[in-house]
Amino acid sequence: MRTLSLITVLAALSLAGPALAQSVALKGADGQNASLSAADLAALPQVKLTVTHHGKTSTFEGAPLADVVARVGAASGKAVRGPELATVIRVTAKDGYQVVFGLAETDPATRKGKIILAGRDASGPLKEDGPFRIVVEDDLRPARSARMVETIEVIRLANAAPVAGEHKH
Repeated sequence: MRTLSLITVLAALSLAGPALAQSVALKGADGQNASLSAADLAALPQVKLTVTHHGKTSTFEGAPLADVVARVGAASGKAVRGPELATVIRVTAKDGYQVVFGLAETDPATRKGKIILAGRDASGPLKEDGPFRIVVEDDLRPARSARMVETIEVIRLANAAPVAGEHKH
């Protein structure tokens, strides 16, 4: 009887594992935590980006990274100034690969090129590179277009209080 119960529990966990892997963990600079599922991502404003990686042109669809990190309190627009200019976003993939963006890089009020968290390509939901992938529109090589994204963290590197002599822009 115990063996049957253990088998049932293990079977349930193996079925739950892939479902749990279908989300991205979000961590805010002030301790906020959230989870973003494919449905949550699809509910955000969507952007299509066509990029060329390793000689192959592909179209991806997803939400601006700025909108994703806003779910855990990241600043945007005119609030990206002063100490927020020393805030970074670390993206970690399933295989441990990590890339970092400055918060200002993700903000459309600061930079023209788009950075998205994609959940789809032209053929539908991402498969081997998914279920989520960072796509950077104007990088000259795709090194920061991390695939199999599992965690996105907002990390404030500067003190929250203004520093004497801080530049005002």
